[in-house]
Amino acid sequence: MFRKSKKRHSSSSSQSSEVSTKSKSVDSSLGGLSRSSTVASLDTDSTKSSGNSTSDACVEFRVKYVGAIEKLHFEMCRTLQEPLDLVNYIDVAQQDGKLPFVPIEEEMILAVSKYGVKVATVDQCGALHRHPLYLIVHMLCYDDGLGAGKNILALKTTDSNQEECNIWVYQCNGSEQAHAICKVLSTAFDSVLTSVKS
Repeated sequence: MFRKSKKRHSSSSSQSSEVSTKSKSVDSSLGGLSRSSTVASLDTDSTKSSGNSTSDACVEFRVKYVGAIEKLHFEMCRTLQEPLDLVNYIDVAQQDGKLPFVPIEEEMILAVSKYGVKVATVDQCGALHRHPLYLIVHMLCYDDGLGAGKNILALKTTDSNQEECNIWVYQCNGSEQAHAICKVLSTAFDSVLTSVKS
């Protein structure tokens, strides 16, 4: 499911943010049907400490790439602050054909470190996407609603001028993997924030 790579840098203690999980009904806009979905998102304001040194490592996960909604104007991005707004926006994009329901078959390696998120092919010959930590606005996971037990991992990023944002969508093997990715990214945020405060 996931594996740790070698540590690249060493640091003292790290803190871990909590991944908040809420069960809510999400309107899928498919003929008025609704689905129950577990939405997990990062709480980067948490100050609970843990003994993990995961923030120094690069943790890799095997995921499938669904697609991206790119170059959204920043005003549109502001309306997608709440997790359910983002879930609904992705659902509508899938229904409108702007985003596929089913990911490509090829698995990708999603690597999370304190530098951000990198998505590469399994042979890791080349990076397909790089998301620096400071450009990541929001990350959440939820059940894809297709009944196969897969979870969607949505990553909202901005550009350095904060004029546009992008939504990157990946499919995880299940909720456990999706929550693990959120937790590792949360730890990476905490590691950077702790080092900045020091």
